[in-house]
Amino acid sequence: MARPAKFTSRVPSGNAKLDCTAIIAHFVDDAILEAVVASITIRNLDDDLKRRLRMCAAEHGRSMEEEAREILRRAIRGVIAPKNLGKAMHSRFAAIGGVELELPARGPMRGPPSFS
Repeated sequence: MARPAKFTSRVPSGNAKLDCTAIIAHFVDDAILEAVVASITIRNLDDDLKRRLRMCAAEHGRSMEEEAREILRRAIRGVIAPKNLGKAMHSRFAAIGGVELELPARGPMRGPPSFS
């Protein structure tokens, strides 16, 4: 796999140049582009939760990072946002039953407003 491309960027305060290695990049390997996987940082993780995560990871023979990924995968597996809000609401409340409403009689359409 190719190394990330290096680029040079001007520092906003002057003429000095900053030689950087791209942290988020696309790697080219045999003309196939592979997207870089996103990463997150979880701050303010309490010590007890971190200890329990470390213990679970050790039980499964994984790193804490891989254990956290697996927990997230399991947590959101099968969670799919409804494609149609009306159908989702109908299916949610279908067991309760419906209400028959009397619809008012329809009259002729009103004419357009006059702005004079």
